[in-house]
Amino acid sequence: MISPDDQARLAQAISDVEDDTSGEVVLVLAEQAGHYREIPLLWSLLAALITPWPLIWLTSISTSRIFLVQLAVALALSLLLSWPKLRYALVPRSIKRTQGHEAASREFLRRGLTRTREKTGVLIYLALAEHHAEILADTGISDRVDEEIWADIVADLTDAIVEGRMTEGLLDAIRRTGAILAEHAPPRLDDVDELPNKVVILP
Repeated sequence: MISPDDQARLAQAISDVEDDTSGEVVLVLAEQAGHYREIPLLWSLLAALITPWPLIWLTSISTSRIFLVQLAVALALSLLLSWPKLRYALVPRSIKRTQGHEAASREFLRRGLTRTREKTGVLIYLALAEHHAEILADTGISDRVDEEIWADIVADLTDAIVEGRMTEGLLDAIRRTGAILAEHAPPRLDDVDELPNKVVILP
């Protein structure tokens, strides 16, 4: 998903921006937000339900043979559509977006971003299979920053990924997020690094 060298560059970028803020940045890269294993089954069953009608209208095949054809269609399509690229292509974008948001919200809680001292944690989340990027900020930051600012960063990150510049897009997102944190959550004299700076990779 991403090379060790690029992981090191991203971790260093997080460390660098956190030098100028009391906020915390966590980067989570997920291969996928969901598995969608039910999608091939749903499409194959739908195709199997449709299959008998043209056979009944246009042929004299026996009922038992039509039933066997239905089974063959259901089995063949369920196997074919289980291929990841086809499976993800069949998932409606709204479902992928919802799944991505739910996964990002889970990671926001799991990575301790709600437990920073001044509620200034920010999660940058990316699910590659869904092409879904999201930035979630705790209340100490979200109350002070317009949602459109985060949306602009996410849009530029998504464009960079589409263009094959994922690492550069993530570096830019980290730096821009750091600049926002530096403005709204400047460093304290007693500041400590509350969360790890490493890139979290999820299969």
